[in-house]
Amino acid sequence: MNKHAIFHLPDSAYAFALSENRLCLRLRAARGDIRECLIFYGDRANHRAKMAAVTMKLVASDRLFDYFEADFTVDISRICYYFWLSDGNEDVYYYSGEFTLSPADDRNRYFQFPYIRREDIVSVPEWAKKTIIYQVFPDSFATGKRYISGKGSVRTAPCGAPCESRLGGALRGIIENLDYINDLGVNCIYLNPIFTAGSYHKYDTIDYFSIDPCFGTMEDFRELVASCHKMGIRVILDGVFNHCGWNFFAFRDVCEKGKASAYKDWFYRLEFPVDTENLNYAAFAYVRQMPKLNTGNPEVVEYLCNVGRFWIREAGIDGWRLDVANEVNHDFWRAFRRAVKAENPETFLIAEVWEDAEQWLYGDQFDSAMNYRFAEVCRAFFPKNGISVDEFDNRLGYMRMRYKSPVTKVQMNLLDSHDVPRFLHFCDRDIRRLKLAALFQMCWEGIPSILAGDEKGITGSTEEEYRQAMVWEDSPQSAELTAFYKKIITIRKDYIDEFAGGVKTVLKDNGKGIYAFSRYSNEREIIVVLNNSDNKQPVSIPCRTGNQEVTDLLNGTILSSKDGIIKLTLGPVSGAVLAGM
Repeated sequence: MNKHAIFHLPDSAYAFALSENRLCLRLRAARGDIRECLIFYGDRANHRAKMAAVTMKLVASDRLFDYFEADFTVDISRICYYFWLSDGNEDVYYYSGEFTLSPADDRNRYFQFPYIRREDIVSVPEWAKKTIIYQVFPDSFATGKRYISGKGSVRTAPCGAPCESRLGGALRGIIENLDYINDLGVNCIYLNPIFTAGSYHKYDTIDYFSIDPCFGTMEDFRELVASCHKMGIRVILDGVFNHCGWNFFAFRDVCEKGKASAYKDWFYRLEFPVDTENLNYAAFAYVRQMPKLNTGNPEVVEYLCNVGRFWIREAGIDGWRLDVANEVNHDFWRAFRRAVKAENPETFLIAEVWEDAEQWLYGDQFDSAMNYRFAEVCRAFFPKNGISVDEFDNRLGYMRMRYKSPVTKVQMNLLDSHDVPRFLHFCDRDIRRLKLAALFQMCWEGIPSILAGDEKGITGSTEEEYRQAMVWEDSPQSAELTAFYKKIITIRKDYIDEFAGGVKTVLKDNGKGIYAFSRYSNEREIIVVLNNSDNKQPVSIPCRTGNQEVTDLLNGTILSSKDGIIKLTLGPVSGAVLAGM
């Protein structure tokens, strides 16, 4: 037995409560090493009570490790536990870093879950689990009904600072095209920044309490949110609290008054006199127009928490995506969460963190994170078969075990965003590969997020290209691609209990480029089959009973099993979604 690889950590993604009477415990072991794994658990305060046993299941694997999990109900709140492991040759008990031939009599030596406190249980908004996000970059989307001017402008903010646009998109354009968004089938819009700011992208905020004059008015935004809610569409705003623009009132004050400014402590590593040419203050990515806010200052914390509450209270927004979350102190995010959840407990908070984000996702800061790791895995697999089917599954297995399961189920799974090249660019404009990746995205665990225009076949590798104007005049190809997105969105919504439920690998075939996985609820199961090769491939999928019929939800084809096997043939770079398993 490879004991070096065995790992468990209490009060982490390896041990967490799902409710006051339900626990999830995980164990990591070397891949292929452990044949059987049991948990023994009991009352840590009552040593006379017997320990109960639960069998753990192998739920995921990556390149190096297997991950075992048990999700079970308990009728006690103070819990101690240990593991019994067998590799077929050796049996050991494992607890608190020890491997023994028999469990100790002293329960204090076991792993401990001291008390299941309801306050410590990770809780995400229920609506988020069924969300499909449509990301809209306001300047690029629409000026009016199925129209974008493509012309920039310069407006003046109340403080006298200039506000620029590049392509003429506005809130009115989004309102007039809500029928298109609704018809696509998505049920949540994530808007990039809309507050008064200097540049076209609006990440250099001037005023956090007003709408940028290039985009419209507060009345326009209230109308947008109200119209969305009537259609069952949620609205998430982009909050930029790591930094502001240099025309933000507090920064202008310190530039004018220096050390005498009442706001001299509102900024990070600020030196005097402030030198905006040679940058003697901390700034986002060394961009002098974006001075870094001191979110450790209680005055700044109160100001920004008020911003968070304001847009929930005054406009009814449903959530925040928080920019550069990993460069802001954790205590700020804890305070921000408390503030906005007090305003509306169902507010959904998404962190912009490009790397693994566990330390932001313990349940005291964010509900979710932008899952750029998902995008990286998809870019490695779908466009050019850069990794094998096995490696694709390995990386997915690692992703699934990073976080507590309620958090994993609401990760913002994106193929691209306003900050990276379009996924179609990596596919060398091969629409088939974008469609296969989008099918996977719509069927995998987490929240699918579509950047507006992906469904139209927009591509591009530079900022100007991937933030180009929305396509409003369809070609036959863009119309067909949009219809495909509608279909897979409908499939997800029709079978949301399965797609918000469990997941397991069904088939991996490196030679054929075939990957199949199951999504299941207590009642039904869906099997998704992907052919990532350039060849037509026969596929055999095991089913539950000897004779049954299943339907491919993508094309309506009905397939019959024989001897417990469903046989189908997939065309090059294509997939199937089998219902009735």
